[in-house]
Amino acid sequence: MTMELAYRQLAKSLETYYDPREAVAIANLVMEKITGLKRIDRLLESHRVLSNAETEKLAFFSSQLLQGKPLQYVLGEAWFAHLPFYVNQWVLIPRPETEELVEWIRLENSHTMGLRILDIGTGSGCIPIALKKQMPGASIISIDKSKEALEVATKNALDLKAVIEIKSLDFLDQEQWEQLGEVDLIVSNPPYIMESEKASMESHVLDHEPNMALFVPDQDPLLFYRNIALFGQTHLSINGTVYLEINQALGIQVCALFQSLGYDTALKQDMQGNDRMVKAQLLHN
Repeated sequence: MTMELAYRQLAKSLETYYDPREAVAIANLVMEKITGLKRIDRLLESHRVLSNAETEKLAFFSSQLLQGKPLQYVLGEAWFAHLPFYVNQWVLIPRPETEELVEWIRLENSHTMGLRILDIGTGSGCIPIALKKQMPGASIISIDKSKEALEVATKNALDLKAVIEIKSLDFLDQEQWEQLGEVDLIVSNPPYIMESEKASMESHVLDHEPNMALFVPDQDPLLFYRNIALFGQTHLSINGTVYLEINQALGIQVCALFQSLGYDTALKQDMQGNDRMVKAQLLHN
């Protein structure tokens, strides 16, 4: 089968799950992964026949995609802040909104020397690694309770040559907080989707991404934010700052929680106009 025919057949088959434009985009990415060639280069070699190895990869990727598995898990790669991250079913697929959180931190803190940063719930390691690449003078500790997620984060840190400390820790167990020292900045994209919101979510997220990293109980949706605010009271330096990704429906509540515990807050929208990020600065220790 030629490259062009393989591409066209794949794009057509993907229309079962995706609209035609998205199917074409995904087919292009799959063919690039298989052949190592960009679209323009494949057009120049459109009549080249796929090798046996390439044909086998195409069949495998196609079957995975047609089962509804997200492209990033199929390819084992997701781009975040211009960096290629390895991802699998144990970690969330990095989102553009989280890139905006990283950019907010960079814009406000890139000139601060020797910044000590704690990343809570690291997953793939996309937040701390992107921050380390953009702010090489920062010292960053990343924690997660998932052994499998920590393995992914460690691989990404090594592959992307980012020197960060990766630590196994269950943040909701307050007795473990003593393992962490004072920091200047806390960043977290914690679980924040309420269980009751599952009904409105796409199946490829529910069926394939780790629920532990997504959901919080309806009766306590601010669980992680409350613990982060309490932790900050004893572990943030003077005027230390917290940056958070949030559920768009809970921006006012998250701000009110932090304000009640001695923080000054700012609520920020993402590029879609949704309440998505909160900055909280501790006013007194």
